[in-house]
Amino acid sequence: MARKKIREYDSKRLVKEHFKRLSGKELPIRSVQINQTTDLNELVEKEPWLSSEKLVVKPDMLFGKRGKSGLVALKLDFAEAATFVKERLGKEVEMSGCKGPITTFIVEPFVPHNEEYYLNVVSDRLGCSISFSECGGIEIEENWDKVKTIFLPTGASLTPEICAPLVATLPLEIKAEIDEFIQSHFHLFQDLDFTFLEMNPFTLVDGRPYPLDMRGELDDTAAFKNFKKWGDIEFPMPFGRVMSPTESFIHGLDEKTSASLKFTVLNPKGRIWTMVAGGGASVIYADTVCSLKESLLRESLHFFSLTSPSNSKIFLEPSFYFVFKSSRSLTKFLENSCSCKS
Repeated sequence: MARKKIREYDSKRLVKEHFKRLSGKELPIRSVQINQTTDLNELVEKEPWLSSEKLVVKPDMLFGKRGKSGLVALKLDFAEAATFVKERLGKEVEMSGCKGPITTFIVEPFVPHNEEYYLNVVSDRLGCSISFSECGGIEIEENWDKVKTIFLPTGASLTPEICAPLVATLPLEIKAEIDEFIQSHFHLFQDLDFTFLEMNPFTLVDGRPYPLDMRGELDDTAAFKNFKKWGDIEFPMPFGRVMSPTESFIHGLDEKTSASLKFTVLNPKGRIWTMVAGGGASVIYADTVCSLKESLLRESLHFFSLTSPSNSKIFLEPSFYFVFKSSRSLTKFLENSCSCKS
């Protein structure tokens, strides 16, 4: 399983598109994505609600605590939302020690609410953990002792009896609705091969659950069977991580071939380069290098599994060019490459 984060916009798009198919009920989620290529005039024509409702604007960049960092704007009209985006689009921010530019925003209707609930499903090797709290929102970490969690082994079904501890303290008038919502949420989680799906918070609109903030991760090894369900899905780089031209080129090759081609620069000033055939071998070799106290000098994580000589040439040429730009890397690269063959 490979857990890949997706943008909040895509998480909500997938939930909206498939919730009705799986549960028979519709979630009236509305959201749009804005980046540097977005034509705002065309966007308003396509989504007229943008010009008639108060809006929420926030970065959609795979980092949390946006509200606490002053990056969420509430109750804006569209002109104010456009100004908010333009003032911050492309600007560098620092979140949890990582710096990077804000390139993507999500814009949604502002939903007045009083209640904020927390719901999360996360999978691991043995099953799934389902967590729920009546105290969701930006203070969830401070109220973590109020989060209830159940564990569902792989292959088991989520029944009302198993779900009961999560909703035991809810008022009777909303208990059945939220209980059904949790079960539908889990069914969708499994059907779309999510590995992590969090709503923090969701609220109630006219007595029906409505997600306000969402985070999702997909098992990208399931893409072959979900390409129709997922649609035009994007797996962005982690915030603060920017591919070099060589990394981007090899990543593009990897997506277009049945071979496995990986190249990640860990330290551009490093002196140790490895080229190992096979993902497992590359990890073992990297651990060995680091155990010899040379981790600060290590340059790249670099492995391949090729299908033909032509693939080898296309993959190796840009890799060698990147390595040999720095002549001090040459000796270490050759030593490591030769030792891998023995």
